[in-house]
Amino acid sequence: MQYFDTHAHIGLIDEDPIKQLLITQEARQAGVARILSICNNLIDFSRVYGNLKTASNVYFATGVSPSEVQNPGKNWLAVIKQNTQLPRVIAIGEIGLDYYHKFGDKTAQIELFIQQLDLATRLDLPVIIHNRDAGRDVLDILRDRLPPKGGVLHCYSETAEYAKKAAKLNLYFSFAGNLTYKNAKNLHETVQTLPVDRILIESESPFMVPAEFRGKRNMPKYLPITAAHMAYLLGKTEEETAQLLWDNANRFFGI
Repeated sequence: MQYFDTHAHIGLIDEDPIKQLLITQEARQAGVARILSICNNLIDFSRVYGNLKTASNVYFATGVSPSEVQNPGKNWLAVIKQNTQLPRVIAIGEIGLDYYHKFGDKTAQIELFIQQLDLATRLDLPVIIHNRDAGRDVLDILRDRLPPKGGVLHCYSETAEYAKKAAKLNLYFSFAGNLTYKNAKNLHETVQTLPVDRILIESESPFMVPAEFRGKRNMPKYLPITAAHMAYLLGKTEEETAQLLWDNANRFFGI
């Protein structure tokens, strides 16, 4: 079995370049054959890309998350465009809206989000979408601005009813370690009602650690634990689920 971790903040797990490479090697030994490295800002992207550009199992997304809305960086749109020309950069992200933390004001977040969606359209790339307490605005914007290559609602946390509405668009739904929590009934229901060809899996490391590792920093190597729980929810074998998730991720990202 092999897995594709579609969302890992490797730079937040550890800043040391050698330890970052070790994290990817440990993941591969655990069956996580591919990892998509996510950074919230362009400085971190440059640093992590430089550390991991020789790790052939690591792919990259580039973008400015809502947490950086007050300081996206000098010429940030041009920098994102330049980054997308680098080998194994396959998506714009993570981008989106976060009304929980109140980063800047809503208008500024929405403008940042839309500018990157439009850039992804021009570059013909998919997007990775952050949504926290902003579900209505995220969906309204995506109805008008979702790039043709589609997007991933990462670390999905909305309801099954919301997923039904979102599934009318070219959106995939990625689930993290919180899927293993007993009280995550909305996530369990969502997985069981979604089209299986729209489901992805992610570690969201160093956050959202699976239940059995609570208290530890999450790592990509723990991803198979979440996948096993997803298999149980889907009524499939772990082998069937691993193949399904692998095929979905590679198809979506065009690998």
